[in-house]
Amino acid sequence: MPHPSRPTVRACVAALALGLVAALLVAGPPAGTAAPQAERGSVRIQVLSNRAELVSGGDVLVRITAPRKAGRLRVTLDGRDVSRRFRHRSVVLLKGLDNGRNVLRARAGSARPDRVVITNHRNGGPVLSGPVAAAYDCQDTARDALCNEPATYSFLYKPVGRSALEPYDPAAPPSDVDTATTDQGRTVPFVVRREDGYQDRDRYAILTLFTPGRRWTAWKPQRQWNRKVLITHGGGCGASYAPAEPPLDDASGTLDAIPVPLLENSYVEALRRGFAVMSTALANTGHNCNVAHNAESLMMAKERLVEQYGTIRYTIGTGCSGGSVAQHTVANAYPGIYQGLVTTCSYPDVMSPGSQFADYHLMRGYFEDPASWGPGVLWSPTQIADVEGHLTPVNAITADEGLFKSAIDPEHACPGIPEPVAGDPRTRFDSETNPGGVRCDILTLMRNQLGPRPESVWSVQEQAAGRGFAGLPFGNSGVQYGLEALKGGRITPEQFADLNEKIGGLDVNADPIAARTAGDPASIANAYRTGLLNEFSNTSGVAMINHAGPDPGIAHDYAHAVWSHLRLQRSQGHTDNRVEWFGPTPLLGDVRWPTEAFIAMDRWLTRVEKDRRAVPLAQKVVEGRPASLQDRCLADGVPGVVCRADLATTNLSTPRQEAGGPAANDVLACRLQPLDRSTYRLPGGLPVPFTDAQWARLQAVFAGGVCDWARPGIGQRPARTWLEYGTARRATYGGAELPRAPKGSGLGWFGRSFRPLWRE
Repeated sequence: MPHPSRPTVRACVAALALGLVAALLVAGPPAGTAAPQAERGSVRIQVLSNRAELVSGGDVLVRITAPRKAGRLRVTLDGRDVSRRFRHRSVVLLKGLDNGRNVLRARAGSARPDRVVITNHRNGGPVLSGPVAAAYDCQDTARDALCNEPATYSFLYKPVGRSALEPYDPAAPPSDVDTATTDQGRTVPFVVRREDGYQDRDRYAILTLFTPGRRWTAWKPQRQWNRKVLITHGGGCGASYAPAEPPLDDASGTLDAIPVPLLENSYVEALRRGFAVMSTALANTGHNCNVAHNAESLMMAKERLVEQYGTIRYTIGTGCSGGSVAQHTVANAYPGIYQGLVTTCSYPDVMSPGSQFADYHLMRGYFEDPASWGPGVLWSPTQIADVEGHLTPVNAITADEGLFKSAIDPEHACPGIPEPVAGDPRTRFDSETNPGGVRCDILTLMRNQLGPRPESVWSVQEQAAGRGFAGLPFGNSGVQYGLEALKGGRITPEQFADLNEKIGGLDVNADPIAARTAGDPASIANAYRTGLLNEFSNTSGVAMINHAGPDPGIAHDYAHAVWSHLRLQRSQGHTDNRVEWFGPTPLLGDVRWPTEAFIAMDRWLTRVEKDRRAVPLAQKVVEGRPASLQDRCLADGVPGVVCRADLATTNLSTPRQEAGGPAANDVLACRLQPLDRSTYRLPGGLPVPFTDAQWARLQAVFAGGVCDWARPGIGQRPARTWLEYGTARRATYGGAELPRAPKGSGLGWFGRSFRPLWRE
């Protein structure tokens, strides 16, 4: 047989090579060999409606995208094929999630697949707030013990020439329906649909401009929605164990008893402009004064809104008094829930004014009992006000009677809890007859945050109940009440000694005791860690407008806004992301300002939204503030307030400032230093003329030392963000910080320019 010629060999080799290439093209690259990214691409899963590990209610809105020409998309949820749901669109509301861990997988041809773990929680909660130890009284129509029931829908409309919304019947439309022109230029009848439902064992409400009879889905909303959200809040600070009404009005819970004729509530203007308006009962501090509950309810309601209405561009909060507390503390402890805040009747948090009001409470026990004053001691109203840090004693009385006593008294009646029955832990606490009952004070509501008191300090009631109550997050050991008045020569050494000798403190049941309150160190530290005391350490990416007016004697003076200003300045080195307005109308500054501030905030965030630069969000917020949006002060003639460089300041203070404490009023319990007689000097440098007997009394009162205000307070530190406090059955006291949000998670909460917000 002849040998093959060389051309024939070359032809065979070439044919073999071509066959091998063809085989590789059909079979793909060898195992373990990745195709170039440009050719292969990736499937991408985005969890839109919440962080993937915090989903609730059994459903979640997701977006899944795949490279073009990658092949057919295959999607499974815990092994169940849900591919057909994605056949016609990339955004889908997936239902039927199991409680706990759910695995969502997506693949398409040779593209790199994607996988995400979605952790679903019960619609009745909790998601991150931990166990609720007390009994809870659900609404009569509840389907289960978690107060669940299907959402209901009703319609409202704005009549021509009126500012309030009224009921609307789509079957018999009234003839006086006003029109609304949104900020997108769409003109529609001013008809609003209101959704009412239950999450986290309490109520939420969502309102939008709505055309009855037309469909609305998350992937195809009605076109009048501008994809922006306004959250409204209520005032006060309390504890409740039953569902309540979500507040909507600008001064809900604060000016209800003192009507101020607003031209129109800002939420009505928001609806007119195309906003969705959202409110939850649990974010109303008058109903539930707890930052974790506030944040959890808003998180769950935002998830509901994204799933049913669509993705959000940005969210603005608004509210007075407790409404400012909820906004400030949630924005600092759970960044991402808000992008802008509109606050008034402002407090930075609940803990620092709570400490102030505790001092008022103790001072009233002394000042209003002249029989307790020592021989020759006489206090004038002016001196009392001086020591309290105000122009008159009225503020202290109002703060104590209207706020502190009801908030701190565990025997105070609260919604959802029956009257005390001896031995029944589901009825209200009574220190003598029912020590194991439900305590209706706000510290008990915060037990997961503060932690329980150690057994070594248990009271008789704690021993009887078999558990430690929530720790005391403040103390007055070492506080020298009236120190500035003493050094200024406005009170005598005997008055100073008598006050500090007799003022005493409070025990765990809020009852007066002769000794000073030391507080529980772990709980004091947890108050800072959890953001219950707000140092504004995580708010540089949030735009803020605060508007205010003079306090008519109801414990809402402008000094509290100054605390926020000072803490923000210290935390970030500037306050350029916060605007302050002060005017003559009590509390609000001007009746037009709630709406004007909301409109200004919308303009500010629109500018931030358009900034697509790869720079920190904090920089975008500062540089995006409109040039016309500046501090303003119209304080001429307002007692206690002066205008400096267009910013209102105040000469009002607190008992602790008058004891030498910081103007930021953020020390819940001070560190101590030895008592030193040489430090007490009058104007001109002369020593305060203590007698030896007076000095000996002061040495007994301050045996452990006096406050060293030059050092940070006990446990004082910035808050940690996105803390969770355990499961429904087991608490993680003081909170555990969640890891960074899963990649591509929660992106339906805000537009691209506001990312990342979960943890910067």
